Amino acid sequence: MSSFDKREEGFEKKFAHDEELRFKALARRNKLLGLWAAEKLGKSGDEADAYAKSVVIVVFEEAGDESVFRKVRKDFDAAGVQQSDHQIRRTMDELLATAIEQIKTG
Repeated sequence: MSSFDKREEGFEKKFAHDEELRFKALARRNKLLGLWAAEKLGKSGDEADAYAKSVVIVVFEEAGDESVFRKVRKDFDAAGVQQSDHQIRRTMDELLATAIEQIKTG
């Protein structure tokens, strides 16, 4: 194997690893967001866990952060929870940083 091939293989492995970590971080962020939103919606215990799971699953139905945002926004609107779009998006950003840190520390 040439040094170019080894380098290419190394880049491919790093890319795959980085994508796996990104997926894990987003899934964890979505769970944390779901738990945060559940609290705002007055849910606790198993009901909060089920809601958090529904937030994680929404990405599999429609990929991307916008699908997660829209679910939480819609649920807040339906329940009369007063949170601005900015507050929800800020919380998403903060929880992503938390999720990344949690994954890094194991």
